[in-house]
Order: sequence, then C-alpha cells, then structure tokens
Amino acid sequence: MAALEYWLRAYRRTWRSSAVTAFVMPLVFLGAFGAGLGSLVDTDRAGGLGDVSYLAFVAPGILAGAAMQSAFSESTWPILSSRKWNGHYHAQAASPLTMPDIVTGHLLFIVFRLTLGAVAFVLIGALFGAFGSAWVVLAVPAAVLTGLAHAAPLIAFAVTRESDTDFSMLVRFVMTPLFLFAGTFFPVSQLPAAVEFLAWLTPLWHGTQLCRGLSMGDAGLLGSVGHLVYLLVWVVGGYALALRSYRKMLLS
Repeated sequence: MAALEYWLRAYRRTWRSSAVTAFVMPLVFLGAFGAGLGSLVDTDRAGGLGDVSYLAFVAPGILAGAAMQSAFSESTWPILSSRKWNGHYHAQAASPLTMPDIVTGHLLFIVFRLTLGAVAFVLIGALFGAFGSAWVVLAVPAAVLTGLAHAAPLIAFAVTRESDTDFSMLVRFVMTPLFLFAGTFFPVSQLPAAVEFLAWLTPLWHGTQLCRGLSMGDAGLLGSVGHLVYLLVWVVGGYALALRSYRKMLLS
C-alpha cells in the first residue's frame, strides 16, 4: 500500500533512535521491577502470586502495557501533526488514495512499530529468564493486538483535535492509571470490587491476561478466545470510528 510505504520511508530517517529505545526500555523495566522489586516480593511470597516468581508475573504484563504505551505515542501527536501541522493527510487525500487506504496504511505502520517493540521485549525478557514457556512467541502478536485495540480508537479521536492539550490529559488520566491498575504489576483481585470490575472492561487487562497465559504456558482455550474477541471488538469499532472521523476532517 502506498500509504504504508510512505510511513516506512519516513521511518528510515528515525529508526535508529527508536530501535535503541525498544531495547533499553525492557532492560530498565525488567531490571527494576523483575529483578529488583521481584527479589523482595519473592522473599515474602506476597501479592497472591503463589509459586510464580514476580519476574514471570510482571514481564508479560509490562509487555502488554508497553504495547499500549507505544500505541498512545504513535496514535496521538503523529496523527494531529499529519492533519494540522505538516499536512501529510491532506496531501494523501488529494491523491488517488481512498480514505480506507489512508487509515489502514497508518494503522499498519503502527502495527509495524508495535511488532518491533514486542519482539525486542520478548528477546530481552528471555535473556532475563522471564518466560517459562515457548508459547511466549505468541505473546508477540497478542501484545501487538493489545496495542492496536488502543490505537484504532485513539486515531479516531486524535484526528479531530485542534491542539495537543487533550493528549497530555489522556496520558495522565487514562494511560497511566491503565498501566498501573489493569493487572500489570499485581492481580486486579487485590483492588476494590468496583475498581476490579472497571479493570475487567479495559482492553489492557484482556491483553495482559492473554500475554501472561501464553508466557506461562497455562493459557486456556476458552479464556484466550474470549480475550481475543474482546480486543478485536475494540480494533474493529475503533477502525469504523476512525474512518468516520477521517472523512469528516479531511473531506468536509
């Protein structure tokens, strides 16, 4: 696709810095939370983890959470910039590209970025001994799907903005609480009942559970299918909203 080719060509100028970040970030997170904090948790066998080491518990959660964070980064400022500041979207809309071409091309580029990050994380996590099953290779597409479940509705929102003020609010009041309280660092069963229910509704919780089950090798078929379907609903719904928002902002 021409739209995807454009983003890939543009990425050739910046891939080095993002590649370094993709490998440094899991080193920092796994070193701090897995090896550092994990040694304290494992000593007391606290947190309701049973015989599972904290590193094995937290690594797939961070994998899914990192995919969500990358989706927020790729689906906010770059989207607004492409519509309002540098006009990339308007140039594409003036070409033979259709609106589905424009939306799909950018989402596929986000999938490409998410895949690079997820692969790097799994490679680093394997060096730490964080994963106990070869099924962890399937956690890569699971993490990518988790990121895409956030990216699709986010681009639908971001393309309608006139300033980036809302993005800072999203990071502060949506992304950060999700990362902290959707099962990344501790079981959501430790939360108050009402908050636990809200956590179940988030795509990040479903992505975290899916990645965790695969990395530990105990993912049940029925539960995994349920998580996949829930994430796909967010992707499909977000894509439909994105098409509507892009048409409104670029064709009206």
